[in-house]
Amino acid sequence: MANGLPSYLEDTAKDYAKQATATYSAPIDTSKFTGAQFVAGEDPLQTSAINLAQQGVGSYTPYLQAAQAGMTAAGTDLAAARTAAGGLGALTGPTAYQPFMSPYQQDVIDASMTEFDRQSAMRQQAIRDQALGVPGAFGGGREGVQQAEYQTGSDRNRAMMHAGLLQQGYGNAQQAAQQAFANQQAIAAGQLGLGQAQQQLGQQQMNLSNFQRAGLGADVGALGQLGSLRQAQTQAGLTAQQQAHQTAAYEPYGRLAQYGQGITGLTGGVAAAQYAQPQQQSPWASALSTALGVGGLYQKMFHPQPIFGK
Repeated sequence: MANGLPSYLEDTAKDYAKQATATYSAPIDTSKFTGAQFVAGEDPLQTSAINLAQQGVGSYTPYLQAAQAGMTAAGTDLAAARTAAGGLGALTGPTAYQPFMSPYQQDVIDASMTEFDRQSAMRQQAIRDQALGVPGAFGGGREGVQQAEYQTGSDRNRAMMHAGLLQQGYGNAQQAAQQAFANQQAIAAGQLGLGQAQQQLGQQQMNLSNFQRAGLGADVGALGQLGSLRQAQTQAGLTAQQQAHQTAAYEPYGRLAQYGQGITGLTGGVAAAQYAQPQQQSPWASALSTALGVGGLYQKMFHPQPIFGK
């Protein structure tokens, strides 16, 4: 028995030592399980969400501008309605007709009265001429009676004509005032209705703006969530591949450890459990633990200096 080993295990131990030297001399190609290839990239749905969000920035601005324009127009129309309504007061009351009196009425009255007086004078002259043709009538009482009667009737007719002209002018002015009141009232009502319509239009545009923003946010959010789910699924697959490559890279160390554990078990030395694979630890920690275990086994079999340093 050399170095504490049965002679029938010497060849096996040498083979183990050869494999251990070869295994630990070969570098581990970490590029097979590290790097960006194991990081899930941006999912197409996430890209769509980003593009949609970028395209949608400011898409609701036209609705906001239209809403602002509608509200501004509404304010203008409502102000005009208030102005029009304020002018109604001047078109009511006992003197409302005065601004509508014709500036030429007095000229018309004067001309009419002049013509009436001319006609009256001609009639009086006719009475006098008629009296000249009647013997004993000129300068008599009969002529005076006729003249007096005519004058009385003429004065009455003249007064009635003057009053009628005044009444006609007043009636026309009153009618014009009433028509102006109705027109002003219609203008005020129209401006009020237009202002209210502009307000409603502005509010509708504002609602469209809010709807546009809410819809855009919902679409972007849905695409982003779906993209994140698919990205997570892709990442899970990449992580599984990474772990598989890591397991394959460190598999020789585990196999060598099991080989050494078998030899140790045959010699009745170090318990196999000391070289068992650690549970749920990183490949780096597993490799270190296995290397230390194999080094201890090698030292036990051949009693040389430790192969992993002093």
